[in-house]
Order: sequence, then C-alpha cells, then structure tokens
Amino acid sequence: MRRLGWLLLIGIVALVGGALFVAQDWGGRGPSARALSFEVPEGASLAATAARLEQAGAIRSAARFKLYARLFGAADPIKSGDYRLPRGLSAADILKLLQGGRTIQRFVTIPEGWPAVLVQERLLATPGLEGTVPVPVEGSVLPDSYSFQPGDTRESVVDRMQQAMVAYLAAAWERRKPGLAVSTPREALILASIVEKETGKPSERRLVAAVYSNRLKRGMPLQADPTTIYPITKGKPLGRRILLSELRAKNGYNTYAMSGLPQGPICNPGRASIDAVLDPADSSAVYFVADGSGGHVFADTLDQHNRNVQKWRAFRAAHGI
Repeated sequence: MRRLGWLLLIGIVALVGGALFVAQDWGGRGPSARALSFEVPEGASLAATAARLEQAGAIRSAARFKLYARLFGAADPIKSGDYRLPRGLSAADILKLLQGGRTIQRFVTIPEGWPAVLVQERLLATPGLEGTVPVPVEGSVLPDSYSFQPGDTRESVVDRMQQAMVAYLAAAWERRKPGLAVSTPREALILASIVEKETGKPSERRLVAAVYSNRLKRGMPLQADPTTIYPITKGKPLGRRILLSELRAKNGYNTYAMSGLPQGPICNPGRASIDAVLDPADSSAVYFVADGSGGHVFADTLDQHNRNVQKWRAFRAAHGI
C-alpha cells in the first residue's frame, strides 16, 4: 500500500513537472537573444516553417513546436511575408504572429518636388519590388510614403501613387478659391509644380503662388528659373548658373521666352503646393528674390524688386556665393 502511494506521488510530480515544462516551453520566454528578421515563403507548410524557426534560433525544437501548435494553437494557417520576431518571443506568440500576418511594413518614399526621373530611379533601387517601370508621366505621382510587400511590382506601386494624385487633385479642385488664375485641374498641377520648386519654406508657398497667379492674370511672363532648367536636366539640379542662351531658348517650358504656363508640370508637387495654388495669399506682389536666409522677399513694383535684387547681389558677393 505504501509502495502504491509512493508511485502515485511520483506520477503526480512527473505529471505536474511535465505540465510545467510544456507551459514554459510553449508559453515562456523563447531562446532568441536578439530580435530576428524571419521570412515565411509563399506556400510554406507549418513543418517547414518550424524547421526554419529552429534553425534561426527562435524556438528550441521544431518537433515540439508542431506538436504544441496542433494541441494549443488556433487552426488558422500561417501567412507568408517578412516578420520581425522580438527578442525572447515565446513559441505561442510566434505562432500567433505568423497566423495573424502582422508582417514588417516596407515603404518607398517620394519627397515633394521630385521629378519623374528620380521617382523611377528610387523605385528601381528599392529592394523587394519586382519588375521594371518606365519614367512616370511628370506630375502624375503624389509625393508620400507608400507601403508594399516583397514581390509587389514597381508598376503596381506607381499605379497607387498616380491614383493618389488623381484623387487628391480632384478633391483640392472642389474646394478651390474663386477667381483663380488657373481654369483647370491640370493648370493647377502645372503651377503647383513651379511653386514646389521655387520655395522650400511652407510659410511662403501661398505668397509664391500669389506672385505667379498675379503675373498670369496680367499676362506677364512667369520668368521662373526652374522651368528654364527642366528641359536641360528633366528636373534634376543644374549645378551651375543658367546660361543666357538657355534663358532665350524656346521649348515649351522656358517661361522667360513665353507668356503663360509651360506645357506641362516640371516635378511632382506635394499637397501643400497644390493647396497654395488653389488658395493663394491675398497679395498684389508680382516679384520675389532670395533674401539670403533660405526665403524670399516680395515686391509689388519693379523699382522695389530692383532694390531687393541689389541687396541679394550684395549678400552673395559678401558671402562668396
């Protein structure tokens, strides 16, 4: 009788110990000493994934992981994609993560004012995207950060960027201010691309938009340096002073040699520049020039503008610009 009691006690201890081991092995801290990047390929089975998890050091045993998953896990399949496994993540939480599809978010960012050639270059240089892509139509891409999953095509990402631009421009056009110098969404896009290139200061956008709007209404040439540069570099930095011959060139973009808007956008403008063109500042200024601080000084008359230009030239000479 005493022997039976001892055997029963040993059995209970073993059972409790085994239960504690399973609980710790399944739900306790995992073996990984650092965060891990882990990929589940398309169509990967639980067994193959468990083997790769053990090899990566995320779990202690692939065989036990499969057994625990069947006994304690949900019946949902694991989902393909790239995952980040935090340090020490338990086997139970790893399964939940893979079944939930909470993959690493990858992004490609297009800054405001980038020309189409740079958009193409960034997409081609972004790992994880597939296929080639032509240079997008200038001005058709809305600058922003766009998420993607490995295996997405570059063309599909450009499609989303262009759809975003179409949607934003349409919505912005609907809330436009009355009496604008532009009469269509495309004209607004073209002018916004010039505003985007002319100033990097958010506080100036509506003033710059007002200057160009006033010039358009008066039939004055826009005389915007970025439009002169665009046919030469396709929107990339020129890296030198504009030549006199380039200021005189007639090519559909040079607003020194023509009145009105250029034939198309010269970059991909952001939301703020589009909004500025559709709600310009209440200003009668028709001139502006750099002020040496990264911004500009604005003028209503040519006499005021000439004085401002002289100040700018003096500043450049004093600073060796």
